[in-house]
Amino acid sequence: MSGGDRFASLQKAQTVLVSACLLGEPCRYDGTHARCERVLAAVEGKRVIPICPEVAGGLVVPRAPAELRGGDGSAVLDGVAKVCIRETGADVTEAFLSGARMAMEEGVRAGATAAVLKQLSPSCGASRVYVDGALEDGQGVTAAALRRAGLHLVSDDEAKARGRHGR
Repeated sequence: MSGGDRFASLQKAQTVLVSACLLGEPCRYDGTHARCERVLAAVEGKRVIPICPEVAGGLVVPRAPAELRGGDGSAVLDGVAKVCIRETGADVTEAFLSGARMAMEEGVRAGATAAVLKQLSPSCGASRVYVDGALEDGQGVTAAALRRAGLHLVSDDEAKARGRHGR
């Protein structure tokens, strides 16, 4: 699905999951947020369900940055890749899987049909993530779970671009 098609799906959605950091919640790994006025404008008038799968999965704020190893989020869901703390290599896959499961269940329960997610995140990256330290096409763990559940994914980068160029 092209970026325009994904954005059209977002416009049609009545209920949308949104990465909580994009709404201004200080839940990112470094304790900050990534509040984005263009994302807020893109979801205006919709029922917004904030999600932070990493916190939901039991990780604290702030926390050490994590990265995908051996594949993207889809590979993690399939059990062939993992999520590790970047500096120590500690395996945090179960926390990421738990958070992804909770976000997906909440989205399905709420009737969400789209999600606006923080690009590059090992949880929420909608189309680009770091795998083994390199930026690649792919999804984070939660993004992959949401896509498998049938939600249309829009990255914050796509929402920002649409905000600049009109809806």
